[in-house]
Amino acid sequence: MLNPVYTAGMNDQQRACFYTEYQQAAKNELVGALLALFLGGLGVHKFYLGQTSAGVLYLVFSWTGIPAIAGFIECFLMPGRVRACNAAQAQRIAARLTASQPQRPSAPEAEATAVPRVCSACRAMAQAGAIFCARCGAGTLAAS
Repeated sequence: MLNPVYTAGMNDQQRACFYTEYQQAAKNELVGALLALFLGGLGVHKFYLGQTSAGVLYLVFSWTGIPAIAGFIECFLMPGRVRACNAAQAQRIAARLTASQPQRPSAPEAEATAVPRVCSACRAMAQAGAIFCARCGAGTLAAS
C-alpha cells in the first residue's frame, strides 16, 4: 500500500499523474525475490532494482560462486529492498510533480487567511495552515 504522504498537497491532476507513473515504475517484491534466488549469481536482481554497478560487480565475480551465495541470502532480503526502492521512486515522482506547483503564499499571508486545523489521528489542534500534526505526524483536517 502506498503511503498517502507522497500525494499530500497535490491537486487531482497531479495525483492522477503520480499514480500512473508510480504504477509503471514500481517493482514487484516476488519478482525481485525470485530473481535473487534463481539468477542472483549473475546479479540480475541488482539490475532489476536499478543498481547497475552492483549488478556488474556480481556479473564480474560470478565465476567464483560467491555472488550465487549472496544472491541466495538476498532473496530473503529482497522484499524490504524492493519496498525501499519503491518508496524512493515515489518520492522522486512526487518531488518532480510538485516542483512545478505554484508557490504558496508567504508565512504572514498564510497565517492571516489560514483555517485552524485538527489532527486526523490524535484530534489535537495543529497550527493554522499546517498540513501535518507536529505531535504525531498524521495529516490535519480543517476545523469546522
